[in-house]
Amino acid sequence: MAETKREIERKYEATPGTRLPDLTRAPGVSAVLERGVTELDAVYYDTAGLRLAADSLTLRRRTGGGDAGWHLKFPVASGIRDEIRAPLADTLPRPLAGLLRSRVRDERVVPVVRLRSSRDVRHLLDASGTLLAEVSVDVVHAERLGGGGAGGTGWTEIEVELADDADPAVLDAVEKRLRKAGVHPSASPSKLARALEETGGGPATPGRTPPTVPGEHTAGGLVLAYLRDQYEAIVALDPAVRRDIPDAVHRMRVATRRLRSAFKTYRKVLDRTATDPLGEELTWLAGELGVARDQEVLADRLRAGVDDLPRTLVLGPVRGRLRIWTRTRAGAARRRVLTTLDSPRYLDLLAALDDLLADPPLRRAAHRDAGPVLTAAVLRDHARLAARAEHALGLTPGHELDLALHETRKAAKRCRYAAEAATPALGKPARKLAEKVKAVQSVLGEHQDGVVARDALRHLAVQAHAAGESAFTWGLLHGREEAGCAAREREFPRIWAKASHPGLGAPETR
Repeated sequence: MAETKREIERKYEATPGTRLPDLTRAPGVSAVLERGVTELDAVYYDTAGLRLAADSLTLRRRTGGGDAGWHLKFPVASGIRDEIRAPLADTLPRPLAGLLRSRVRDERVVPVVRLRSSRDVRHLLDASGTLLAEVSVDVVHAERLGGGGAGGTGWTEIEVELADDADPAVLDAVEKRLRKAGVHPSASPSKLARALEETGGGPATPGRTPPTVPGEHTAGGLVLAYLRDQYEAIVALDPAVRRDIPDAVHRMRVATRRLRSAFKTYRKVLDRTATDPLGEELTWLAGELGVARDQEVLADRLRAGVDDLPRTLVLGPVRGRLRIWTRTRAGAARRRVLTTLDSPRYLDLLAALDDLLADPPLRRAAHRDAGPVLTAAVLRDHARLAARAEHALGLTPGHELDLALHETRKAAKRCRYAAEAATPALGKPARKLAEKVKAVQSVLGEHQDGVVARDALRHLAVQAHAAGESAFTWGLLHGREEAGCAAREREFPRIWAKASHPGLGAPETR
């Protein structure tokens, strides 16, 4: 089983002659406890092209010390990483291999660096004896493996790691004492980064090499930058989804939809014969992710509805039935997501997107100034939205209106994504349009959530009745959702009126 630890630490340059100052003079530190010297031996793994290092991930197998085993570290922020640990084994544990899949795909990870460290450890304690931080002086010898670089290197560094639940202000206090003693922060974010740099052959640039386009202010340059952001979000969010990080599925689904939508919106920039097949695969991926996300949203909505009722109106085992229903559907949805992320189809999609961004199928419009080209694309999407909105406004309440509003919502989402992608070129007008269309999307999203909730409540009522339970509460909630949908339908014309005029310049005529 893998476990996760949030690692908050700072690294400092040192020499064999560096001596730590009196750290009890740092505010909050009452004692420094010597913990002795530990010998650590770690082998770091990566692909032949150092894909993990390019994305600031580290994978190692370490022996020695109290946490021997496999460690996979994901960057969270400067000086903060999530470390996922698995027990010591001869081969990479499957849970960690899964977390790497979106980046390495079918490539093997192989040993690239061996680090042997002699670690002199001290614990900083507060007045009650509680651990605040661990300070270590590490004498490091690094050796390049596999012929990817030249020789070895060595250095001394000081590492200060915050204890669990300790106040991060401790790190600032310790750093102040170290700086006064002439000790300064390290230029390298990690031991592995320094080892790669000093032995040669590290990743040339962070991330993958951007494609060559005729100028950053062209339509092609801006669209490709947007597409790359969405693709990299999918890759980065994959392990977060596998770890069941809150909101990860939603964010990955949004990136998938943005990417698919951009292919459709900017079809004058990229050749559709190349992007349409990828768009179909992105539709599939968004649908698979949507099962889990939609279930999560629905469960939260139904629980909130029950909690909002007076106790006298909750008749029968309502919460128990809802809890069982939610757990069953949530478990199935999560298994479906994980199966999708482990599928060859998903990995083929990532590889195809990578290939497209490395060698984009640019059309003539890609070489033109971004402003006119992107304006025309956004206006096309707004016209599509307007047609659907006007159609919905002409319908009476009922199933047909529900479907029409749902289609309008999808068009609003696409128009919003188009305006957001165009904002770097079009500025404030595009940003304001995105905000107005987002309001349309929000009111129609609330309406669609109500439609879905009504259907679920009807099924729950049927189940309760069949089990001999009262269906009163389910019916009451159904009525509330119906009233909420009616309110959104009355609200929609006013919200649409504000978004009906795009406020952009004239479209490109070429």
